[in-house]
Amino acid sequence: MRRDVKACTVQASKAMNRKADMQTSLRIGDLARSTGTTVETIRYYERIGLLAKPDRTEGNYRAYGTLDLKRLNFIRHARGLGFEVAEIRSLLDLADHPDRDCGEADSIASGHLQAVEAKIEQLQLLQTELTRLVGACRGGRAADCRVLEVLGDHSLCEADHKSA
Repeated sequence: MRRDVKACTVQASKAMNRKADMQTSLRIGDLARSTGTTVETIRYYERIGLLAKPDRTEGNYRAYGTLDLKRLNFIRHARGLGFEVAEIRSLLDLADHPDRDCGEADSIASGHLQAVEAKIEQLQLLQTELTRLVGACRGGRAADCRVLEVLGDHSLCEADHKSA
């Protein structure tokens, strides 16, 4: 029951902030230009719930405010750092509830860092193998090409690499 009251309070607070925020009204094209995002991406973020459906003007245009601008910048920055949509959704939920413990945000970021480090390690293996492969090329006819030979027989690779 307490959670329902808190959720209603948060929703009411957001609604009040949104009304005050609408004094700075941006159309979707303005928001897109301000954030370097395409209009279709903004609509996509609305469809999947990362951005709230905006209020509409009397002319039925979408009306975004500074809170929407900040939220979209947050999303864009997180995407730029490689966070998945589900991770961003969780991070936004934490940002929407400032009284919650930030341990979950740290956990999400730490998990993402581990994934990035694993990807870097895999890319380094690929780089090493490709460098060796290119260095083994002697030129000449395709029938004698070492690159084609190694690509056709994975057992000729020195590293246990996978596509990154």
